[in-house]
Amino acid sequence: MYKIVNKQTLNAFVSLIEIEAPLIAAKGKAGQFIILRVNETGERIPLTLADENPERGTITIMYQKVGKTTELLDTLQIGDSLLDVVGPLGKATELEGYRRVAVVGGGVGCAIAYPEAKALHRLGAHVDMIAGFRNRDIIMLEEELSKVSTRLFVMTDDGSNGNKGFVTNKLQELLDAGESYDLVIAIGPLPMMRAVANVTKPYKIPTIVSMNPIMIDGTGMCGGCRLTVGGETKFACVDGPEFDAHQVDWDEAMKRLSQYKEEEHECRMAFLEGR
Repeated sequence: MYKIVNKQTLNAFVSLIEIEAPLIAAKGKAGQFIILRVNETGERIPLTLADENPERGTITIMYQKVGKTTELLDTLQIGDSLLDVVGPLGKATELEGYRRVAVVGGGVGCAIAYPEAKALHRLGAHVDMIAGFRNRDIIMLEEELSKVSTRLFVMTDDGSNGNKGFVTNKLQELLDAGESYDLVIAIGPLPMMRAVANVTKPYKIPTIVSMNPIMIDGTGMCGGCRLTVGGETKFACVDGPEFDAHQVDWDEAMKRLSQYKEEEHECRMAFLEGR
């Protein structure tokens, strides 16, 4: 059993929990993920490691309430336990050697972008963090992101925080002003990551994205998380979850991710309604 030692609400849709998992905390690195199961009848879901504390023997994950399992997970409180937590899984991000990096996060993707920015900051890189949200009411991690960024730009779709525009607008603005990056990391909804890749491609800036396809076992056996990258089939769980943004088949990825939308919605509503 994996005890929850801390829980925070980050906004109306996203929460953070810190879990006792000393073996994972000792090995986990930025870019990797875990798979958890809330109870014996629950499904297994992947969630990115937002932080790990080897001294405390804990890991931190952040999740958005979008389906039955995340709704079920959100019913747990400090002192409750998860049945299973497996990890760390996937490949850690290779961040050494980069001097100037732009990290772009969209919505809950900022929770995944945070450990990347933190790792780069620790390595002494110049980090421009661009975080995007629909409006100011759901902005999260602003203080945490500011501590691990050289410059932090928080954008809102409606301009309610005074900075109107998409993350790609700010990235394009910086590039137009002559900013040069060794690497761009984009994490968020698939359309956002694709848009970032389209911005950086003409500049030939290496760009990596964290992919979140449907995943089942997390060890490369089921093939559920397959993607086409550079014309080859890759598995996000063992080959990723991060890939060259300019090589991803975005049309295929979007189609596969949306194939169970109706069933996922029905399952969530049944849970919320007690059916």
